[in-house]
Amino acid sequence: MDRCITYHDVENNHGVENICHSPNFKAKNPYIHVSIVKEENGEYKTDWDVQSCASFFEEYGKWSKCNPGLELPV
Repeated sequence: MDRCITYHDVENNHGVENICHSPNFKAKNPYIHVSIVKEENGEYKTDWDVQSCASFFEEYGKWSKCNPGLELPV
């Protein structure tokens, strides 16, 4: 995920800092779930999440290595 172009785009849509500033990995068959969420103030926002990807393989501890000190996303 740290070099993934798709994940980079999702980070941009969330308005968060990118893990990698120059992604160079193209994901195979990514599935992105897009939700429209109504906030408490009545405005709507779009929430983007990568749900699955054929390129995924588990690397235990990778999130913490890329994001030291941050909590795991739920």
